[in-house]
Amino acid sequence: MALFISITLSNGCGEGGGSSDANYPARPVTMMVPWAAGGMTDLSSRALAAVLQKHLGVSVNVVNRTGGGGVIGHLALSQARPDGYTIGAVTVEITMMHNMGLTELIWEDFTPLSLMVDNAAGITVRMDSPYETVQDLIDAVKADPGNLQASGTSRGGIWDLARIGFLRAVGLKDSDMPWVPSQGASPALQELLASGVDVVTASLTEVDALRRAGQVKTLAVMADERLENFPDVPTLKEQGIDWSLGGWVSVCAPKGLPDVVKAKLEEAILKTMEDPEFRDAMNQAGSNIREIQGDLLVKFLEGEHTKNEESMTLAGLKQ
Repeated sequence: MALFISITLSNGCGEGGGSSDANYPARPVTMMVPWAAGGMTDLSSRALAAVLQKHLGVSVNVVNRTGGGGVIGHLALSQARPDGYTIGAVTVEITMMHNMGLTELIWEDFTPLSLMVDNAAGITVRMDSPYETVQDLIDAVKADPGNLQASGTSRGGIWDLARIGFLRAVGLKDSDMPWVPSQGASPALQELLASGVDVVTASLTEVDALRRAGQVKTLAVMADERLENFPDVPTLKEQGIDWSLGGWVSVCAPKGLPDVVKAKLEEAILKTMEDPEFRDAMNQAGSNIREIQGDLLVKFLEGEHTKNEESMTLAGLKQ
């Protein structure tokens, strides 16, 4: 599934930090991205930064701080000075990394500012697959548990959790449709085309090119409602299955951000997300913009934390 500076903590903490909160922002802002350049999180973050600087009135510089399966970048952001001059992309992995024993960090170690992107997982099969609906797939799994295999990312990654939650929602076990680990959606889709796996659970953004080429078909999307960019794909909920999950990107600051600075950032980010320049860039990328701030964002993050922890526990992935 993308959402989104100085790369050293000294730069992230900011030099010349004598300006008051009331004068914020008085100098450039750094935006950390914990994932590599070119991915959806990086592209989304750069699109946001390019427009955010117009609404903040200062430059917003993006730097990728990668490594450790996302841990290094998230940790660097959490340790930066909470003055508003270092913000960053905090991704869905923040609800997963601690369960895998990679870090003690959780979303509460940050100041959440806004959800930016939420790319829901889809259930995709080859175009020549006999399955035309999700129910067809469910029936096939029930008839021969363990025969059909799925892929989309590493074991325990977000698209694996999408599979686990889907199976649980329809009364099936993790082992009924086993997971074949991959280095991401792209190699998983190549395996799908080569009949190495039967199902890929990844975002519609990642499978869109193959869908348009007529090589795959997506049976459903794990979203609360149909996606604006993919209105032809039904949701699981439309088919009576209560499960949704996506790869999301939020914008956060270090914990302890002053209220006046937080309010200014939230306002500027909201204006950015409603700006046609940002929306056009995201629509061209096929990414699903989702604006949530304040108490609703906290509730969303709490829910994602609980849901993903439960899925990882059920799958025996929690350390």
